[in-house]
Amino acid sequence: MAKISIVLKAVGALFLFLPAIVFAESPVTENLDSGDTSWILTSTALVLFMTLPGLALFYGGLVRSKNVLSVLMQCFSIACVVTILWVVYGYSLSFSDGGGMNGWIGGISNAFLGEVTRGSMSGTLPETVFVMFQLTFAIITPALIVGGFAERMKFSSMLLFSVLWSSLVYFPVCHWVWGGGWLAEKGLLDFAGGVVVHITAGVAAIVAAMVLGNRKGFPETPMMPHNMTMVVTGAGMLWVGWFGFNAGSALAANGDAGMAMLVTHISAACGAMAWAAMEWVKYGKASALGTVTGMVAGLGTITPASGYVGPMGALVIGLSAGILCFFATGFIKRTLKIDDSLDVFPVHGVGGILGTLLAGVFVSAGLGGVGLAEGKTISSQVGVQLTGVIATIIWTAIATFVILKLVDAIIGLRVSEDEETEGLDITQHDERGYIL
Repeated sequence: MAKISIVLKAVGALFLFLPAIVFAESPVTENLDSGDTSWILTSTALVLFMTLPGLALFYGGLVRSKNVLSVLMQCFSIACVVTILWVVYGYSLSFSDGGGMNGWIGGISNAFLGEVTRGSMSGTLPETVFVMFQLTFAIITPALIVGGFAERMKFSSMLLFSVLWSSLVYFPVCHWVWGGGWLAEKGLLDFAGGVVVHITAGVAAIVAAMVLGNRKGFPETPMMPHNMTMVVTGAGMLWVGWFGFNAGSALAANGDAGMAMLVTHISAACGAMAWAAMEWVKYGKASALGTVTGMVAGLGTITPASGYVGPMGALVIGLSAGILCFFATGFIKRTLKIDDSLDVFPVHGVGGILGTLLAGVFVSAGLGGVGLAEGKTISSQVGVQLTGVIATIIWTAIATFVILKLVDAIIGLRVSEDEETEGLDITQHDERGYIL
């Protein structure tokens, strides 16, 4: 009995110290801002909503009916695969200290999110919220590329390509710009992903389109969207979700987020109307397809500048996006005859380039922006922006080409002609998008 009494007393003493032990090991969270956290939680849901279901419906409606399910499946599967990559090493490579390689790529100290706990912080946010918010950007970027090879890439090849491309292109470029890499050190302005998301996705899409080759019958055979109602519905979801994309990138519930949301909406509206006006002048009518495409162009183009410019800058950026991306689309498809199936490069690539360069102009306080950094002029800032654009284009193009060739050598890239004719819904998934 004496031994039992001693054990019970020891256990009791341990419980007396337990609260102190737990308190001592709990990370410090006094910097937590509940307003910022609430807004970024909401923004995270909005950005994921852009991919599922927004982009999936937008792209799904643009393809022919025999391929609609394949596009929905690709967007859905990319969300799953990239999530796994992000947990295993993607977040660590993007946002961790890379030691001697820190300018180019992060390290693996945070692999499997080993350093992320309930109490760890990123500024005024729980790090868990920051991890999830950034994950939604990593998801939508390879999903955008789907539009470049829609209706002709094997499902298995798409999965392998997305894994390799995210690892070799998205994670490094994300680190360059947002993870403290060499472009961040130069002072590149990319508030929400003009370089990280839109230029990388746009360049990858046109490289994929050229490597795979045109769809059977392109450009002689018209390949019209099979469901414009689906397209417009998806576009509306993208517009709403983009508020989380851009305004959420302030990482706070403050005036920067408010201005980012305002200029995002202005640019989207201007892009839509500019594209519609160009169609009206050239064809005599404005189409629903052109109007929503112009809206997406306006959104993509304002993305890098959204946290730095004012309403006047947004007007110019949106109108410029609608006009330039309209001409770029015609040039890619009709002059160069490249089958970038869903116009990823002329809309996202060209828009990302234009917005990144114009961010260096309209950041000026004299033009309604937040003002240039100390020691910077408009010309020097535009020079930094141009450096980021060129470096990203070169790296993305080379890496994407190598990845595509590697995937082709391992499992092949493209479905057979018979499978393409029958449609990817049946040949890749043994299902139909519609029961006829």
